[in-house]
Amino acid sequence: MTTLPQFLATHPDTILIDITGTQGSTPRETGTFMLVAIDTIWGTIGGGQFEFMAIANARKLLQGTDGREMMDIPLGPEIGQCCGGRTQLRFRRVTDAVIRELEERRSDEAEHRPEVWLFGAGHVGRALATALSPLPLDVTVIETRQDELEHLPEGINARLVAMPEALVQEMRTGAVVVILTHDHALDFLIAREALARTDLAYTGMIGSATKRATFASWLQREAGGEKEWMARLTLPIGGQQVRDKRPEVIAAMTAAEILTALAAYRVRASSM
Repeated sequence: MTTLPQFLATHPDTILIDITGTQGSTPRETGTFMLVAIDTIWGTIGGGQFEFMAIANARKLLQGTDGREMMDIPLGPEIGQCCGGRTQLRFRRVTDAVIRELEERRSDEAEHRPEVWLFGAGHVGRALATALSPLPLDVTVIETRQDELEHLPEGINARLVAMPEALVQEMRTGAVVVILTHDHALDFLIAREALARTDLAYTGMIGSATKRATFASWLQREAGGEKEWMARLTLPIGGQQVRDKRPEVIAAMTAAEILTALAAYRVRASSM
């Protein structure tokens, strides 16, 4: 996947399309942007006829014909879409100042991305890191084994530590914890620390119904945990509907769980 800096470096003559306003049902939200060069694009503002019209207008601007700097597009039958809302667009030729603005926007977005902490970089851990890598998340993989950190996808943070459970205290409010280590005892230690917090969006552990029962017993009998903590634990991860244990399938199902949990957390946080 071409990064934003790579695209700008190879396509200096480019139009930035910004969504500046929306009303009703729309495919993307205000603040979404895409870049249009004469023969290619980067990003999307929603697809369909609406985006086709925006790209065509941007290329008119590039060619110096009759392109417009602003568009107000109704997303209804008249353009072959059925969203029903409206979207306002702004078109600007990319300059050094616009590039600096985009860099600031991307930096600000990165700072506010939800944290996802994957404990364990075995088969499922690596598959989950790969599934999450294109998403707007700040993903960190923690391992006690150096060699397991050598094949992670680009953009994933890697940390080699002796006591992974101690890192739980570093997490920001609303973080996601997924526990997939090679050691059940270590899994339990990490989970105990995560479940002691009430401000995380999701805590999940790879395993089975038997592992869940074993952990629940250990948590209450030996680890000083509260019975209600188990309600905050997803174990096993990946749901029960698709009974396929291939790492890539578990990863896909778990990625969907994480996104759902983060959306639910945002709703809860906004109502506090």
